[in-house]
Amino acid sequence: MLAGHDLFLLSNESAFWNACRIGTRKRTIGITIWLKMCRVPLCPCQFNWGIAMKTKKCMFIGLIGLVSLSACSKGDSGGQGSKETEKPKQPYTMMIHGGGVSAEEFDQRFRSVIEKKFPHITFEYASNGKGTNMTDLVSAGNVPDIVRTDTPTLRTGYLDLGLGYDLTELVKSFNYDTNRFNKIFMNEIYEAGGSKALYGLPVPPYFPHVLYYNKDIFDKFGVAYPKDGVTWDEVYELAKKLTRTDNGTTIRGFSFNAMSALRDNTYSLPILDPNEDKLANMDQWKSIFDNFKRFYEIPGNKHEKTVSLENTAFNKGNVAMQANQHSPYLNLPAELNWDYVAYPTMQGGLKLTPQRGPAYWAISQTSKHKDEAFEVIMEMLSDEVQLADSKRGMPATVNKTEIHDALGQDNPVFKGKNMKVIQYYPPASYSPKRKNGLVDVPLATQQRVIGDTFVDLVSNGTDVNTALRKLDEQLKTELANEKAKAK
Repeated sequence: MLAGHDLFLLSNESAFWNACRIGTRKRTIGITIWLKMCRVPLCPCQFNWGIAMKTKKCMFIGLIGLVSLSACSKGDSGGQGSKETEKPKQPYTMMIHGGGVSAEEFDQRFRSVIEKKFPHITFEYASNGKGTNMTDLVSAGNVPDIVRTDTPTLRTGYLDLGLGYDLTELVKSFNYDTNRFNKIFMNEIYEAGGSKALYGLPVPPYFPHVLYYNKDIFDKFGVAYPKDGVTWDEVYELAKKLTRTDNGTTIRGFSFNAMSALRDNTYSLPILDPNEDKLANMDQWKSIFDNFKRFYEIPGNKHEKTVSLENTAFNKGNVAMQANQHSPYLNLPAELNWDYVAYPTMQGGLKLTPQRGPAYWAISQTSKHKDEAFEVIMEMLSDEVQLADSKRGMPATVNKTEIHDALGQDNPVFKGKNMKVIQYYPPASYSPKRKNGLVDVPLATQQRVIGDTFVDLVSNGTDVNTALRKLDEQLKTELANEKAKAK
């Protein structure tokens, strides 16, 4: 029997590990000394027993002390102790706020995964609703540990509430590889906060823009379907050809979501200038407005009264094409015979896919469980979870071809559709954010204002230059309002 400080001779590996096991039970440390070579192994695990036995030129002396052998014991788990000695974790409740994500969707995508991984945590979930918006919860002192935010609401729904928490140290602490994410998504959240802090990690889906088309309308009038690589000029010619009245029914050739298409333009052009208090690059905005305005000058192709109504016009079955986002939330009618192609490009212009970026999982500054909150986020963003999301039709935020290739596989809505369209062109970058120190207007306000401006343009016959001047004035008014709030 080995005593606490006995010196003993070990003739082979079996004898050594037997001693280690005895020492482990006594919570002791083993120190090995290599007698024949000019080095000292840090741990018996480093010694090559096979060489030693073949050469017969060595022997080990083990000195056992009353401390701990767990770091060197066979079957080591990284120095964190064996399961026998690990204390059960204390149960507690962690609150997650998912923004606009319903409880049903959260449960389907995340709950079972995190409950299995963290059985000691009870997960309470809330989403936007009466009394459960972030401002309501903060006012009531019921602040979530984890918050789903995005760039349009990062300021108003997170930073302005005093919840901003930089994840940089947790990323380092957990040695978490953020390079696994699309670089554009990571760069945007760094820039959106205005301080280069990492306020979140990107969660699917993001929303790439595509061109939807109604196959039945094309078939009925004998017109060939658009193809990947189509240009805006070609789409315009198709729209003119297909806009008509058929047996008393108006067939519209084209529709688009003005708010998202203008916000997420191919040029990554911001609405509010990043460096000055004005509309950014009015000349370039004029070319974008001119491109879309011509579609609504086609006789019979009239824009709906609002952006939201135009956004759902394609669902009615009498619109041949619509430029919109790929989205698992679009809810196209089951009877609609549709497909899509890559987002159109300007002749000789940039061949990129514009996109609405993803949301981000963030941690509240007030959370008492930041480390485990980060672990929960890691689990919700794992490859396994993102693969399942992709199969539902949600584009992944990680750089993994096999995950992207699985897009829509388990969703009957996307069965037989041209899913490769999402990756046909490289993604366009996000729009530059306001220079740090300048007063900003929330992106949610900017996108609403520019969408309404376009509707007014095509509905009331305003010319583009006048519409853009009004837009510039309205942005300046919004800036004045924000400056007044900051005083």
